[in-house]
Amino acid sequence: MCAKYVAAIDQGTTSTRCIIFDHDANQAAVGQFEHEQIFPERGWVEHDPKEIWDNVRRAVGAALADSDIGREDVVAVGLTNQRETTIVWDKNTGDPVYNAIVWQDTRTTPICKELMGEDGPDKWQKTTGLLLNSYPAGPKIKWILDNVDGARERAEAGDLLFGTIDTWLLWNLTGGADGDEGNPAIHATDVTNASRTSLMDLRTLQWDEEICQAMGIPMSMLPEIRPSVGDFGKVRARGSLGGVPIRAILGDQQSAMFGQGCFRPGEAKNTYGTGLFLLLNTGTTPKWSDNGLLTTVCYQVEGEKPVYALEGSVAIGGSLVQWLRDSLQIIPNAASIENLAREVKDNGGVYIVPAFSGLFAPRWRPDARGVIVGLTRFANRKHLARAVLEATAYQTREVADAMVADSGVEITELRVDGGMTMNELLMQFQADILGTKVTRPKNIETTAAGAAYAAGISVGYWDSLDVLREQSAGETSWKPKMEQSEVDRLYAEWNRAVERSYNWEEDTEDSSAAL
Repeated sequence: MCAKYVAAIDQGTTSTRCIIFDHDANQAAVGQFEHEQIFPERGWVEHDPKEIWDNVRRAVGAALADSDIGREDVVAVGLTNQRETTIVWDKNTGDPVYNAIVWQDTRTTPICKELMGEDGPDKWQKTTGLLLNSYPAGPKIKWILDNVDGARERAEAGDLLFGTIDTWLLWNLTGGADGDEGNPAIHATDVTNASRTSLMDLRTLQWDEEICQAMGIPMSMLPEIRPSVGDFGKVRARGSLGGVPIRAILGDQQSAMFGQGCFRPGEAKNTYGTGLFLLLNTGTTPKWSDNGLLTTVCYQVEGEKPVYALEGSVAIGGSLVQWLRDSLQIIPNAASIENLAREVKDNGGVYIVPAFSGLFAPRWRPDARGVIVGLTRFANRKHLARAVLEATAYQTREVADAMVADSGVEITELRVDGGMTMNELLMQFQADILGTKVTRPKNIETTAAGAAYAAGISVGYWDSLDVLREQSAGETSWKPKMEQSEVDRLYAEWNRAVERSYNWEEDTEDSSAAL
């Protein structure tokens, strides 16, 4: 076989990467750039859409410059992205009307309370798979239309477009406001990202007109919904990858499922990124949760039935380490937290509950805020470092317990990925708290790999899903070592700590009680 490659554009919460993979799924080249985190008010989180688009172009250019690979050597591009993050822009100029409202943002809590009325947060759950809260994109669109001068009028006139990050990038990649050689830019999304808006019917895979009307969102703003693995046009001619077909789009957590080879019902993975995201493949029939989980589309190959998943989403994972580094300046870099935490034998009685944006799955408490409990004069920065890592494992345990309760299937192995999985102290503690084997693949960049796999299989670069399963096989595992009595004690104390975080934001107290 000639030396050909597949490129993945991985647009995440804190940075944008382009990773080019060879046929053995090895990384041949990487380009990466961080973007600014904007916090205009308490609970608000924003990104600059133009900065993100600029970083995509820079990352692609850097990846190609880092290697001897030319555009003619790349057979397909796959795109994966931070989900729920919402952009509204003018289709005539390409200018956003407001910053991107990030998935972590909680400003839409009052809107959600108004929309749910007496029906509660599960008002549309049987249709969309999601609870009505500040997490999905739909309420974020409504906020922009209600609060940006002239936005609603422009939207109703057909001048504004909505998209999650994938749609914004696809529209720009295929030509933007000017189109590409006379062809209009493609305004589309895939089923996985559409399932994160609270606007799509999970069964029909189409926008729900009744919900759009209830939120006051003109359907002319919404992108076309397409299968995850299929045709999304070509990169504009003037781009670094000009003319290369775009053959896959997946939300980042679904892309990680694809990259982990979780193609069979009952297979689960947890991604340790900015947040924590545990998904369980439930097959071609959606399964509704009674324990605080979300129902989502896992992926869809063009011409085939969609595959669904149960998901537990935790807002704060790796970003808690970032907070320790940047805000408290306790560690010089993220990697140093492991050595610092190893200098003490336990957490010294200290627990950190990182409810910076409320609590997501399975508790769904928008009224909660972050707390540190158990402090004594004995506690020091080493105990805080250990408590940060342990919080990640405890939150994963909460979601895993809910997933077992919903599915009735024990998780006998948890596949893990993301930067935090290089922390072996955390991985061992995770296995201990779960009582389950934890397995890390050789390539922990499974989010980008998933997008590459999906694009590659679409053009025949890889032959089958079975080939991808072999390439995503695990390399390193951890098994439980801790005594069960100690596990039970630690987890009980964690739950006591979480309860201390409740009812801090009084204006969300009523809605949080319903959640």
